[in-house]
Order: sequence, then structure tokens, then C-alpha cells
Amino acid sequence: MQNFTLIPMQFAVPDFLPALPEIYLLAGTCLVLLVDLFLKDSQRFISYLLAQVVLIITALLVLASFTGFPFFESLQLSSAEKVTTFSEMFVLDPMARILKLTIIIITIGVFVYSRDYLCSRDMYKGEYFTLGLFAVLGMMIMVSAQTMLLIYLGLELLSLSMYAMVAFRRDDGRASEAAMKYFVLGAIASGMLLYGMSMIYGVSGSLHLEHIGRFMASNQVMDNIGLLLGLSFIIVGLGFKLGVVPFHVWVPDVYDGAPTSVTMFLGAAPKIAAFAMIIRLLVEGLGDLVQGWQQILAILAALSLLAGNIIAIAQTNIKRMLAYSTISHMGFVLMGILAGTQTGYSASMFYIITYAIIATGGFAVVILLSRKGHEADQLSDLKGLSSRSPWSAFMMMLFLFSMAGVPPTVGFYAKLSVIQAVVNANIIWLAVFSVVMSVIGAYYYLRAIKLMYFDKPDEVNNSLTNVKSQWDFSLLLSINGLSVIALGIFPGALMSLCVWAISSSI
Repeated sequence: MQNFTLIPMQFAVPDFLPALPEIYLLAGTCLVLLVDLFLKDSQRFISYLLAQVVLIITALLVLASFTGFPFFESLQLSSAEKVTTFSEMFVLDPMARILKLTIIIITIGVFVYSRDYLCSRDMYKGEYFTLGLFAVLGMMIMVSAQTMLLIYLGLELLSLSMYAMVAFRRDDGRASEAAMKYFVLGAIASGMLLYGMSMIYGVSGSLHLEHIGRFMASNQVMDNIGLLLGLSFIIVGLGFKLGVVPFHVWVPDVYDGAPTSVTMFLGAAPKIAAFAMIIRLLVEGLGDLVQGWQQILAILAALSLLAGNIIAIAQTNIKRMLAYSTISHMGFVLMGILAGTQTGYSASMFYIITYAIIATGGFAVVILLSRKGHEADQLSDLKGLSSRSPWSAFMMMLFLFSMAGVPPTVGFYAKLSVIQAVVNANIIWLAVFSVVMSVIGAYYYLRAIKLMYFDKPDEVNNSLTNVKSQWDFSLLLSINGLSVIALGIFPGALMSLCVWAISSSI
């Protein structure tokens, strides 16, 4: 008989500290799900409070790695270095930390704004909060992914959660229809993205973004048909997730059909994750194909600015108007990215963060005007808001002015920084076109402001003489609106943070 010697397997234990916020968020979400099973309908506020506590502690864990708490001394980024783990599939860098923190803060705000809305429509369920937490986990994974596989896994976790949230109002045919459209088109886009990734893998032999980047640097990439085809499929998938023309057809229907609280979440936080996915894939992984994707993104940005602003003028539904507005804003985000410079990437990062803040506040006012049995989804619902609730009207005016890019709101500085980046990249025609489209787009924002301040309320809205909300809703809405002015007057701190994050991460 032969003697066999057993050789022990060598398994390197990964460093779990960089992924501690994600690990805690997963455990906390499971805890919320389990606790909710034993709660009565009258006790659902416990699920809400637990979800908020989980988000706050997750945010503190992300923040702790910045400040260098004793538990995180090895992760302190005073020298702006990257920390990788799980065989370099997961990265923790300044951009990841800032975007994660922004996503969590936006989600906390969405939960605060959503509570009364959910209660009045019998949707105050623990599933809403657990789905939101799982979506946040997917976004955080996308932000820190260093391989195409991990990007796709995070994207699917986010997408599956959002499909369920859009259809959360099960007795509403419009919500079910919107969820079905979102699911079918989302599946097609995910397939396109995965097919593009497989082609890139077939050519480069790796799914790791840094390895793909090194392969690009050492080969003639612009002559490789496989790489160009893979890039094309990836851009199709990214275009859908960002909601830019011509991959925008799902945006108006989903925004309109979904519950307003879900529309608020969908229109803010996932856009930040989509920006991170574009930076990881196109800039870090396929940066040497910049001549290929720069031209494609320029066309997508121009079409988004044109279609978003022109079609929004014809809308009488607030949610559909804001949906087309989102399409045009995503065109500005693409403008900064296609500039191909760190200045442009920083401008896009600043734009997407501030837009998420503005969009959350705008939909919050729509929720404030809604009441049981009536969805304030028409522009006519804004009539006479200044007489019914002067402060709410003022907040909404700030959000609309910022979306239009009127100084001194932060929207003006965000658009200016993106346009400057495009001009510095010598893409003058796109800069001029964006200015013209911004002027055209200002019309539908000013129309909404005119309805609030110069029109009398309809009979339906006249019965509601005063708009009331909970103290936490009112406080957060005030902070949200005033931050639009504060960031517009003093944009330097946030912009410097974005510049530092991009320069340290890319």
C-alpha cells in the first residue's frame, strides 16, 4: 500500500475591518427582519427606529475610518492610501467612504420623510425598511468593488430590492405595471452589462479592474474589436442604470407609478452608486479606452439634455416632470465624466452628491402635500402653496431654483463646475449646448414656482388650508432646504473633499 501525506491547505484569512460597515449593515438588516416578525401593526415604529439605528451606526463606522478611532488605526486615510481586502476584490479609498456616507445620510432622510406617507396608506411595514437596507448594502458593495463580478453582485442586490419596493403597493395596478416594466428592462440591461463584462474578461483574462487596466496599458486597445464590443455593451448597461437617453424609457413610468416615498429613494441614492460604478468600470478599468467611451458619453449627454428638458415642458404630472428633469441632470453628470480629467470627475462627484440632496427635498415637498386618498402628483396641487404653507413653498422654491441652476443655490455652482471641466477638455460645443438646454429647462421650474406664489388653490386643495407634518419631517426639510443655499454660498469645502477623494482614489 502506498502512503499518502496530507498537505494542509493554505488559506489566507482576509482582513474584515475594511468591510466592517457592510458586515454590520447585513447583520443589522437581518435583525430588523427578525424583530419585525414578532411585532403587531401598532408596533411597526420599532422596525423604523431599528432601521434608523442600523443606518446611523453604519454611518459612524464609515466615519470612524476617517477620524482614525483606536479600533480603526490601521485604516486611517491621513495619507490618502487605498486599503484592499478579499484578494483585492474590495477597496476602501476616500471616494468610497464619502459616497457611502452620502448614501447612508440620504437613506436616513428618505426614511424620515416616508414614515407619515407609509402610515396613511397602510404601507407602514417592516419589509419597506429591510428592502431599503438591503438596497443600501448593494450600493455600498458597488462603491467599493474592485472586480466586475463584485460590481455585478452589488448591482443585482440593489436592483432586486428596488423592484420589490416599486411594487410595494400591491393593490395598485400602476405600481405593479411600473415594477414589471422596471424588472423586464432592468433584466435586459443587466444582461447587456454582464455580456460586456464577459467579453472584457475573454480578451484581458481578468475580472479585476487593476489587472484590466494594466492589460490596456500594454496593448493596442483601440484596434481590438472584442474590447470595443465589450465597452459598448457595458455602456448600454450603465446608461440604463443612470437613466440617460436613449435608455431612459423606464424612468418616467417608474417614477410615476411607484409610491412617492419609493420614487424619492430611487431618484437619489442609487444615482450615487451608479456614478461610482461608472468611475470604477470606465475610468479605473477601461481608462485607456477613453477615446472610445468619451465620444459615446458625449452623445448620450447631449441627447439626455435635449430630451429631458424639452419633454419635461409638456408634463403636468410633478413626478413625471421630475423624472425628465433627472434625465437632464444625469446628462450633466456624464459631461464631467467624459471630460476625462480629475477635475471633471470631481465636478461630477460634486454634482451627483448635491443633486441627491436636492431631489430628496423636492420629493419630500410632494409627500408633504399628499394626504390619505389623494396623491399630490399634479402640478395643480402646487397652486396657492405659499398661502397654505409659506415655509414649505419657500423650501420648494429653493429646490426648484437649484435644479434650474439659479444662483446662489448649489445647483448653479454644480453646473458651472461641470461646464468648466468640459471647456477645459476642449469640448466647447457640448458646453454651449448644455447652457442653452439649461435656459430652456428653467421654464418648467419657474412654472411650478409661479403656481405656488401667483395662483389660487383648486377646490380640491382649498379644503386643506394648512399643510402640517411631524416635527422631525419639518426639521429635516428645513435643514435640507437651507443646505442648498449654504452649499451654494460656500461650496469650497464639499468641492475640496471631492477633489481630494478623486485624486486619492484614481
